[in-house]
Amino acid sequence: MEAMKETVEESLREMRETFASGRTRSLKWRKAQIGAIYEMVKDNEDKICNALFQDLGKHSTEAFRDELGVVLRTATVAINCLDKWAVPKHSKLPLLFYPAKGKVISEPYGTVLVLSSWNFPISLSLDPLIGAIAAGNTVLLKSSELSPNASAFLAKTIPAYLDTKAIKVIEGGPDVATILLQHQWDKIFFTGSPKIGRIIMAAAAQHLTPVTLELGGKCPTIVDHLTISKNIKSVVKRIAGGKWGSCNGQACISVDYVLIEKSFAPTLIDMLKPTIKSFFGEIPKESGCLSRIANKQHVRRLSRLLSDPRVQASIVYGGSIDEDKLYVEPTILLDPPLDSEIMNEEIFGPILPIITVRDIQESIGIINTKPKPLAIYAFTNDENLKTRILSETSSGSVTFNDVMIQYMCDALPFGGVGESGIGRYHGKYSFDCFSHEKAIMEGSLGMDLEARYPPWNNFKLTFIRLAFREAYFKLILLMLGLKR
Repeated sequence: MEAMKETVEESLREMRETFASGRTRSLKWRKAQIGAIYEMVKDNEDKICNALFQDLGKHSTEAFRDELGVVLRTATVAINCLDKWAVPKHSKLPLLFYPAKGKVISEPYGTVLVLSSWNFPISLSLDPLIGAIAAGNTVLLKSSELSPNASAFLAKTIPAYLDTKAIKVIEGGPDVATILLQHQWDKIFFTGSPKIGRIIMAAAAQHLTPVTLELGGKCPTIVDHLTISKNIKSVVKRIAGGKWGSCNGQACISVDYVLIEKSFAPTLIDMLKPTIKSFFGEIPKESGCLSRIANKQHVRRLSRLLSDPRVQASIVYGGSIDEDKLYVEPTILLDPPLDSEIMNEEIFGPILPIITVRDIQESIGIINTKPKPLAIYAFTNDENLKTRILSETSSGSVTFNDVMIQYMCDALPFGGVGESGIGRYHGKYSFDCFSHEKAIMEGSLGMDLEARYPPWNNFKLTFIRLAFREAYFKLILLMLGLKR
């Protein structure tokens, strides 16, 4: 570990020297580095897909949709928009301050630490890396040891494409993360669980380091069948895709549980069963298009959630587990107890609880009994229900009549609230995430009053000067017949 400590210290020293040189502030340098990331992904598509298959069993189509495609789009947007993002924003000051001028400039934090997650090891590493570079920072990326092939690819390939004095990658487990967190960073960006997020935040507090925490939570899906009955087939497909289609439910924005009126629950279940088979075949384990569970520890965790006798009694579809093959069958539960562990812990796997209510309006009360989720999904055309969801619940985002698409939209911020996260990123919001907005005010020496002793009279003069200006401009406006 002493060697690792020395490596970290040497990396930090070199990155700080690079930042101090001013090289990363150049827009040309930033675009070149982001363009290199784009080329790296394009040049190594097959290698990346192979690494993702080895780590998580991801099909190449899923890998491109959720990982490679995300990075390519993010890089393209950053390159095309960086000039506009970096332009100082001029502020309209009140007449009181005339003839002073004001503006806000975005400056990089300095040297930042990005800690990525294992479930989307390429996109959750390179997406924030692009934002940090776009803002002009030097970056150390710690990839997740739970996706070892993807981590090894990043550690080996990034130095061949990017500026190694400004952008570094380090591999390792919790012991390496602990060493990294002992040092002072100018910003920390973390994607992972709320449990680890608390550790990150506590370590950052020692140095008053700003953090962005992209966490998770139990994302509910409300199905108001009365108002969407004509489109129920599409609704069922989107729920199935949102639960099992992206890393087999191992995604912070995947559907965690469904809320629906009791009378329609049997119909929903009967429609979900053939939909699962149409997606993944009669034997999903052999389909080749259903991602594996990350490791045996996660399989055992999911097995424990299902082992509660009350939860076992609620299984209406699936439930089989093969620990050696890291497989948990797509599983549907009907009304597991609300006080069970599976209804109070983020599932992060292919298990879908369906919770029934007498009236769909009651779903809001159930959502509010749990920590604020990263996302709320609601299939409804009832404007009153939409209004209630927006005004009576709190979440990182709300998506009506679809699932997970908010993550793909760079025009909207992505992030959580409360236990589901702190901060936001994507598109321009990534640039803002890794930038400090500095206020600039330029006064004028044209209007002043003579200073007086004792010193506090000078403070009085400042207010007198401002009051004089205010009165002066009010008089001018009055003479012009205008209202202030």
